[in-house]
Amino acid sequence: MRQLEQAEQATQIAIKYAEVQTAAHAPTHLFGWLPIIWSRVLFGGAPVEPTTWRWRPCAAIFLLSGILLYPCVSFHLFEPDEGRYAQIPFEMLTSGELIVPTLQGEPYLDKPPLFYWLVMMSYSLFGFHDGAARLVPALAMHATVLLTYVLGRRMVGERSAFWGALLLTVSPIFLGIGRLLVLDGLLALWITLALLAAYVAQSGTRLQRGWWFVAALACGLGVLTKGPVAVVLVLMPLLVNRWFTREGEAPAEPHAAPESRLGGSLALPPNALRVAAPISCRAWTGFVGVVLAVNLPWYVAVCVQRPEFVRHFLWQHHVQRFVEPFDHVRPVWFYLPILLYGLLPIVLLAWPIARFLTSTRTQESSQRCPALGYLLLAGGWCVFFFSLAGSKLPTYILPAFPVLCLALGCFIARTDWRKSRWVFALVAIAWLVQAAANQIAVPAYARSRAPMSDFEAMRERCGDRSVPVVCFPRNIDSVAFYVGRSDFRTFRSKGIDELVRELDRHPRTVVLFGHRNSPETLARHLPPHLRMVDRRPMGLCESAIIERN
Repeated sequence: MRQLEQAEQATQIAIKYAEVQTAAHAPTHLFGWLPIIWSRVLFGGAPVEPTTWRWRPCAAIFLLSGILLYPCVSFHLFEPDEGRYAQIPFEMLTSGELIVPTLQGEPYLDKPPLFYWLVMMSYSLFGFHDGAARLVPALAMHATVLLTYVLGRRMVGERSAFWGALLLTVSPIFLGIGRLLVLDGLLALWITLALLAAYVAQSGTRLQRGWWFVAALACGLGVLTKGPVAVVLVLMPLLVNRWFTREGEAPAEPHAAPESRLGGSLALPPNALRVAAPISCRAWTGFVGVVLAVNLPWYVAVCVQRPEFVRHFLWQHHVQRFVEPFDHVRPVWFYLPILLYGLLPIVLLAWPIARFLTSTRTQESSQRCPALGYLLLAGGWCVFFFSLAGSKLPTYILPAFPVLCLALGCFIARTDWRKSRWVFALVAIAWLVQAAANQIAVPAYARSRAPMSDFEAMRERCGDRSVPVVCFPRNIDSVAFYVGRSDFRTFRSKGIDELVRELDRHPRTVVLFGHRNSPETLARHLPPHLRMVDRRPMGLCESAIIERN
């Protein structure tokens, strides 16, 4: 009886202590409640404990994603992006230029050089062809899938990480588009590594400096791939997540837990424990220092050689293109259908997913760990940021898919859907469809969209370096890549008079037309002594020879 009275008194002490703590720390404004709702209501589950390594799930992910990526990487380059990003490393390697990227012999200052350097290495090993160029994004996609599993298991557990990597493998956007010759696949690798490593680094009671250094290095490589946008995509969710979870820190002295009459201190609930290690100013300084150490040598070198780089790259292609777009203008909802399509087939379970994320039932709410909130925050921020930008392309949100698929993997692994045969069937069908698309449909579509699909005719017409080649009214860099030239000139529609003067300077000129009606447009502006001969279609576009009488 005496022990029962003591237990009841201890319970009353705990209740009063909780009331005092809640009153002392109760927010006085709306934003103050957000961390409480986030860390104690939405994602208040216990953090995941480390598990032993299992090689079979990793091997399965490695094989399933590798089969989709490598058997067919050599097919016609898409215009304009793939042609451009194949041609720039070709010119840099043949000219021996490592600092200033060039396109058709002119400086191309739109992007940093890391992607070009990697493609140059591939060219050096495997030769100048489209398969060697696409090997770089294919390896980046493969590495991203494996990182999603390897680091994801430290964040959300073995099963959740396996399902997340599997969903990423069958994503029609990620491995379907990301393997193409664009910069966003490589950027997705660095962003994923930085986001996951940064979370792992602060998941203990003390900051793990090794993982923190990996996160900083990956962020720096992201900046060297596509510019300061990498810092925005990494630091914003990291900082916001720390603000959301600050209410989860244990109260410091003198607000210590009271002693019970039964002996010992009263245990606080799990949510009162620290969920993220503190990050000192020294650690943040080191993070910034690593990013700068990776990037400053090239940025300083290119500014010395090309002083206009600062205005062109930082201002026009980052600030101005974001707020006042001059190309690829899309509405704010542009990424919504792309996101839904890219998350197939799991997006078909959108309603059960929404119920899982908002349920107040203890059985489901306890499965929503803090890492799940961080993953949703990181993926949502990426989509939201690029939705605000005026200039949009479908590949811009590729970095959002690894973290979102990892979050959706938590849903499958922590609910009864992991036992559903329908889920396994949907994933298997999605993998087969992805395999057919990557090996058959995409190469066939690339051939149908190729400006010049007949390689022999292309080399016969454009391979003679003594005959100048001009493009009108847009670049056709894939042709220059296939014939091994870097002296094509491009004239826009508004510069047609300049084009006529250029044609008049040479007795014979090859013209590649980027639009179907461009030959008629040029013919109307040609003077009598210039005539168009041997006009022929060579794929999606046409070519002609202009001779001077």
